[in-house]
Amino acid sequence: MDVRFSIALPREAYTVAVVREFVGEALRAHGICDECAFRILLAASEACGNAVDHGAPARDYSVTTHLHSASCVVEISHKGTGFTAARVPPPRLDAESGRGILLMRHLVDEVDFSGSPQGDTTVRLCKTLHQGADGAAGCGRVPEPALC
Repeated sequence: MDVRFSIALPREAYTVAVVREFVGEALRAHGICDECAFRILLAASEACGNAVDHGAPARDYSVTTHLHSASCVVEISHKGTGFTAARVPPPRLDAESGRGILLMRHLVDEVDFSGSPQGDTTVRLCKTLHQGADGAAGCGRVPEPALC
């Protein structure tokens, strides 16, 4: 399996649910198991929420998903002011927000942040998919090593 799809959206809060629905339907259509889909969708939702909340002055953002036989890569990109992930402090226990990066790192196998001096920011999420006994993605419980 080698499938790629993209969507571009305005930087508005309602679009996070649109991404969840769009990517979720595509994952289900390609046989990705519920656990993998849940982790991918929650991590992507956090990254999209960050693009919406912190992506100014960008007017829009894009989400590109690439399904491989053993992994799923989701990239969320915008042309905002940029940031350095290493400078984001860990969330306080009593904070109402600020847990997005921590959640992303817990939910998927790899989280990478890249940017440019012009403010381009991309969050790259990679999740190894569970493999079934017949080798089909998303059917079983034993992960097969994948290159993200």
